[in-house]
Amino acid sequence: MNSSNRTRFRSLVRRFESRASGLRLSYGISVSARAESHREQRPETWQDKPPDCVLNEGLAWIGRAQDHSLSADGGVARHYCLVTGWGSSYPETTGYIIPTIIREGMISGDESLVERARKMLDWLVSIQMPCGAFQAGVIGAAPIVPVTFNTGQILLGLAAGVCGFGPIYREAMVAAADWLTETQDSDGCWRKYPTPYAISGDKSYETHAALGLFEAARLEPTRGYAEAAMRNLDWALSQQSANGWFANCCLIDPQVPLTHTIGYVLRGLVGAYQFTGDRNLLQKACKTAEGVLQALRADGFLPGRINCRWKGAASWCCLTGTAQIAICWLLLYAETSDVRFHQAALAANRYVRHTVRLEGPPETRGAVKGSFPVSGDYLRFRYPNWACKFLIDAMRLEMTVSEEKREPAVSFSVRAAGLTD
Repeated sequence: MNSSNRTRFRSLVRRFESRASGLRLSYGISVSARAESHREQRPETWQDKPPDCVLNEGLAWIGRAQDHSLSADGGVARHYCLVTGWGSSYPETTGYIIPTIIREGMISGDESLVERARKMLDWLVSIQMPCGAFQAGVIGAAPIVPVTFNTGQILLGLAAGVCGFGPIYREAMVAAADWLTETQDSDGCWRKYPTPYAISGDKSYETHAALGLFEAARLEPTRGYAEAAMRNLDWALSQQSANGWFANCCLIDPQVPLTHTIGYVLRGLVGAYQFTGDRNLLQKACKTAEGVLQALRADGFLPGRINCRWKGAASWCCLTGTAQIAICWLLLYAETSDVRFHQAALAANRYVRHTVRLEGPPETRGAVKGSFPVSGDYLRFRYPNWACKFLIDAMRLEMTVSEEKREPAVSFSVRAAGLTD
């Protein structure tokens, strides 16, 4: 076989292996995937778990995801998959995991958690592009291109790093924030550097990138970061309907957005209110939060996709989005004392908690599935690191609210290690 034929043969083999892997993932062709699908149907899996136990097991799983990342670089593995195993490190979500890990390390006094966060930060600084931005996708993915949203998420971690560890991370933070400010369109939208993993077009959920600029502005108030963040919020609000629903708020299907991206846009709104104190922003956030209430089932189930009438458009739950929206409901309860938000958040948190295993294999113990059931369309048969991060935040916030019910207007946006992400 000559060189040209060998090259074609290897290409055919790679294509066949990729196709076979995709089919295995689509249909859960593994012993672990089948076992988990069967386990989900047993009545005992519907038992609630204590929030503190879920939080602690989640932290332990994040540690294992960092230790077992295929790229072994200090970042956190994107996911664990019941079909293909651990993934490589994911810069975007490693970025916003950092504030959670620092906060929990400070609360518990666990220095090993703080050191994990430092390791994540050092890795992110080492892969920052010369322009200040960060790449799309996992390490090893192609093409390597700068992306607005990913840079905004990592900016959250860099700002927490400056607060927690001092000026060693300031240069990287400023470079990322400057790049976001300089590449923003005049109307506040970011269009120049979209992710290659989403459909083309404007994205209203990038208010969550503006959240990174707000955090940088707390540390560097004279560099125009807050103003850039507010330009994006103003643009995003032009996408909000009278009933609180946002246009252009999904990775792939803006007609029926994921609760994950609804959670992003809502968290950005809440964060903008926390930064500015502008009651109009609070009212806009409440409008969206009230809209999502319409899709919530009494048992805490929230459909993974929701249409413009706030009706469910999926039979499965996106657990990531449910945890994100529970966080927003709790933050809004703290600001408004509206018990509807509190009750909804508790129900949503219970629903996600019941899907988490506190026993069994270390690869899945304490982890959070992309979907429930695990065969649902969002990250099928996978446990993404960001789902676990958001549930940890939701558990911490639920426990904090429970402890401070006598002070319902308390702010939960603790800076260096708070729920600002």
